[in-house]
This record gives sequence, C-alpha cells and structure tokens, in this order.
Amino acid sequence: MNLDFSAEQNELRQQVRRFLADRCPASAVRKVLETDAQYDGDLYAGLAELGVLGAAIPEEYGGVGLGHLELCVVAEELGRVLAPVPVASSVYLAAECLLQAGTEEQKARWLPKIAAGEAIGCWAINEATGRMRPEKVGATVEGGKLTGTKSPVADGAIADFAIVLANDGDGPSLYLVDLTSDGVSREVLSTIDPTRGQARLAFDGAPATLIGGAGDGRHIATQVMDRAAILIGFEQLGGADRALEMARDYALERMAFGRQIGSFQAIKHMLADMYVSATLARSNCYYGAWALATSAAELPIAAATVRVSATNAFQHCAKNNIQTHGGMGFTWEFDCHLYYRRSNALALALGSLSTWESLLIERMSAGNLEAAA
Repeated sequence: MNLDFSAEQNELRQQVRRFLADRCPASAVRKVLETDAQYDGDLYAGLAELGVLGAAIPEEYGGVGLGHLELCVVAEELGRVLAPVPVASSVYLAAECLLQAGTEEQKARWLPKIAAGEAIGCWAINEATGRMRPEKVGATVEGGKLTGTKSPVADGAIADFAIVLANDGDGPSLYLVDLTSDGVSREVLSTIDPTRGQARLAFDGAPATLIGGAGDGRHIATQVMDRAAILIGFEQLGGADRALEMARDYALERMAFGRQIGSFQAIKHMLADMYVSATLARSNCYYGAWALATSAAELPIAAATVRVSATNAFQHCAKNNIQTHGGMGFTWEFDCHLYYRRSNALALALGSLSTWESLLIERMSAGNLEAAA
C-alpha cells in the first residue's frame, strides 16, 4: 500500500516550491507585514496563472480539475513560505462551499473568477467566541436583505463576495453577498499576523442570495469547515517543517564554547521533540488527505484529528524555533517571529484548538456508540 503522494503530485510540489522560492521570499512576507497592504497581489496573480487557485475547481467552471490531493500538496508549500495570499478564504472555504451547495448560476458566476484570481471570496461565519451554535447567529435575512455584523472575517477587507451565516426564519442559512453592493461596510482589525488580514463586516440591508436549502446553513458550514480544516492543516504542516529546518540549520552553524549548539543535549532534545510533533502531524494530514479526496465517512473524525495535531505541531515548532535561536530569535531581523505569528493566527482560523479537541472527542464517541449498536 502506497501512502505517499504520486510522482505527478510530487512533481507539482517541486514546481510550486520553485515558483514560491522565486516569488515569495521572506522579504515579500515582510513587505505585507510592514505596510498597509492586506496581501501580495502579484503573488496571487502568479498563483492563478500557475493554475494553483483552480486546482480543485472542475474545468467546466474554469478550473484545472486536478483534485483535492493536489490542493493539499499546494497548501503545504504555501504554508512553508507563509504566503500572504487569501487562498484559504477564497479557495478552501468560499469555492468549496459553492462546489458543495451553490446553484449553477452561483458557480458559473464566481468559480471561474476565483480560479483566475479575478475575485476573492471570504467566509463570514463568526459573531462570537466558541463553537458555532444557532443561538449565536445574530445576523438576519428578511426579504432577501441581510442585516447584522460578522467579525472577525479573514480577508474580509479585500474580498469581492462573502458567504454569510444568517437566520431567515427557517434557522441559520448560508447567503452569498456581493461586497461591492450597497449596505456593506468594512473595518480592518489589528491582529497578531497582519499578513493574514481580518476585518469586521457590517450589513445594513445588503442584497443576499441563498446557498443551499433554507435552514441548512449550519450543516453545510460544518461540512465545508471540515474540508477546509484538512487543507489548513497542510499549511500548518508546511510551516512546522520549515520552522524545524530553520532551528536545525541554526543549531548546526551557531557556535558556543567552541562547539555547535546542536551538540548540546538540551538542543538535541528540543529538535527531536519538534521532529516528533511534525511527523505525527504529517501522518494525520495524510489520513485527512485521503478522507478529503474520497469523501470518506471518516472525514469528520479525520478533519478534527488533523486540526488538533497540525495546530499543536505548528505552534510547538514555531515556539521552539525561537528558543533554539536564543536571544537572536526574538529580534525583528530574524524570521522566527513570522512563523510564530502565523502559527497563532492559523490556530484560530476555523475555531480554537479546544473547540476542535471537543469535536474530536464527540465524533469518536459517537462512532464508538454506532459501532457498538
């Protein structure tokens, strides 16, 4: 049984890695971090030309039609370089939601634009902390008009459309809102990682069209977020691996008391622990990739497993990368803090770690009860 990616998929990995090495060095990430830019527009356009944005979008909607395994490969490479682009919001979430539940008209209008990099979508679900529950949804839709506030919304300041969870009398439903229409205002929020911008979206009678069935919003959103959790898990895996490599390389070149610091036991143990956490995350991510590509019944459990292990791995490796670099690791000039910022931002991207830990326990318990019945 071959549990690795195919030769063609690994060739795609190398192609994307070469492209990102040329177009997304640390200086490009810092440019977004240190200016008012919300993302790297040139890089995003380049990814569209490369076919990355349409990797999992069918050809009939302007995509490449490769599949989700290929998108997992791409996600890992984007995570390695901390690419400051709205791929997670637009591709993993918005495009996936349209593919899963959108009408033909909605797909035909927006998916080709997403694949071409001509439109950016965002996922406007949050209104309060904690798990998504019906009683926390304050936004409402009446007569096709949306009223309410969503915050924080990843890439909400740059998106062309939003997929919004709102009550409409039948319960929470998903609605598509053109953010260029009347009745929409935006506010940029300050966060730990400005390279992944967040915004507050306020709606005052904005036109909204239903996605999926009325009252099915929470069910559809859960499915989409499970699928996105695996893709974001691959981004976290890429970041964890790169943080480990940075720590290893510094430990081999930094000298103290006439020796490489990597020869000291404390550093050896730290690097070994980082390797173990990243390797466990890779195992779980590969399991998640299989479940995502095949839409397996195990997908909900796989998604929660990926989310927990990849979040722990990235945060662990990013933190210990700083520790390995010592006092230099805390300085602005070194790139360690870029990975630390991103690890914390992604840890909250789809809900907190504790939320996904609870989901994992609940889903595994439910599976055990079904097996025993």
